[in-house]
Amino acid sequence: MSPLRLFILLLAVFSLLSSSLSQPSPPSAILIDCGASDSSVIDGRQWQSDEDFVSSGTPKNVADKVLDEILFTVRSFPSNLDGTRRKFCYVVSVSRGWKYMIRTTYFYGGVNGKGTPPPVFDQIVDGTFWGIVNTTADYADGLASYYEGVFMAQGKSISVCIASNSYTTSDPFISALELVRLDATLYNSTDFTTVGMSLVARHAFGYSGPIIRFPDDQFDRFWEPYSLNSTVPNNRKLEVSGFWNLPPARIFNTDLRATQVQPLEFTWPPMPLTKATYYIALYFAHDSDSLGDGSRVFDVSVNGITYYKELSVTPAGVVIFASRWPLEGLTTLSLSPRSGSNLSPLINGGEMFELVPLGGKTLVRDMTAMNAIKNSFEDAPADWNGDPCFPKNYSWSGVTCSEGPRIRIVTLNLTNMGVSGSLAPALSKLTALSSIWLGNNSLSGSLPDISSLKRLESLHLEDNRFSGNIPPSLGGVPHLRELFLQNNNLTGQIPSNLLQKPGLNLRTSGNPFLTQPTR
Repeated sequence: MSPLRLFILLLAVFSLLSSSLSQPSPPSAILIDCGASDSSVIDGRQWQSDEDFVSSGTPKNVADKVLDEILFTVRSFPSNLDGTRRKFCYVVSVSRGWKYMIRTTYFYGGVNGKGTPPPVFDQIVDGTFWGIVNTTADYADGLASYYEGVFMAQGKSISVCIASNSYTTSDPFISALELVRLDATLYNSTDFTTVGMSLVARHAFGYSGPIIRFPDDQFDRFWEPYSLNSTVPNNRKLEVSGFWNLPPARIFNTDLRATQVQPLEFTWPPMPLTKATYYIALYFAHDSDSLGDGSRVFDVSVNGITYYKELSVTPAGVVIFASRWPLEGLTTLSLSPRSGSNLSPLINGGEMFELVPLGGKTLVRDMTAMNAIKNSFEDAPADWNGDPCFPKNYSWSGVTCSEGPRIRIVTLNLTNMGVSGSLAPALSKLTALSSIWLGNNSLSGSLPDISSLKRLESLHLEDNRFSGNIPPSLGGVPHLRELFLQNNNLTGQIPSNLLQKPGLNLRTSGNPFLTQPTR
């Protein structure tokens, strides 16, 4: 058996469940109108302002005229023309362990100036690089661009991030962000603990109207039209019932079919693919009025490789799918009648996703500590959202992370970054830290007990506004070699164990109320 055949999962035919696809309930969705200052109802759905989901960026109105209300505004983010890579994240509360369809929508609208082309930039989900956003071609045609993926919530929130890359020449932006919780049955052959799925194509074959979406699709997935000369529109008597991916019944109203009992061959998706592994699902259903005594049985192949043999299409409908199928370049889909089949092959719909390997994840304890530190700062760096260490090119400003299977934060350097607020006790949880450099800021409050940081070698807190005593526990940090505390508002006596610590470079000048211990 070919290794590719091992990727093919069993044919699924569900004919016992009554179909509820024609009257779906509204999805459990979070709809965010990026850049909008107020919530609104658009096409009967509630959209929220993005102000509670993101802590950076600038709301802007687009310069171009738009027909869709959701495109009136964008949130724009600095482009980092100095070459540094920073991500700016929307953080959305979700239900841990559930799969979510995430859709990002972009309409440039000239927000960076009429003479400036749309920027090219990255989008990221949690610590995973999702892909590159390039809206240039769509915008030239006056169209918005959308990207859709399916990812499992690894925790109680999902971060969706916009990030500059080496191609970015002006400020990145986003128009809308949607997260829709999916039914447990959808795409359940995929191991979402190791991969996410990025939509490549989703088509209603033989259909030539506007995009099919909610309420026809209860999860508001977009089914785009795909029409060829072999299209045969139908007003069909349907009996489809209970596909586990829950496609909308409307996609079975049309099909692509051969005009005679002969092979049907066409290119799908209609664009070349990058070399990767893909999830493919194909949907078929037969009009029960025209079946009669005939049979519709055919083989399905992709680029000449058998995808499924002897597929028998019934009025109840069938779906065949591969959870892992390697592809590159243009893809040809072929439906070839089997001997004895007296009805032409047909197909109603198809979905294709690229499998996206999940990026790494910072140790949960370190992530929790860093978020507590962020919350204690009044002017935390704008890119302190999402995973602190991942993707690797997009770690938080001032944060250096370890290598290996357990990703820890090993240095924290916010020198001269205009940070104010206090220093959270949670700093003591970052037990892999070797250096902390927070000099020349406006931090205040007392110094936390960080005696648990056994690997700490360098602690720079100079030129801030710290007050209170110097914790004697600092003298018990075994590898501490630099302790810079000058020019603060510290009081009391310098602990004698610090003055007597061998090899310690201790600086405490500029604290007028700090005294030496008495002899």
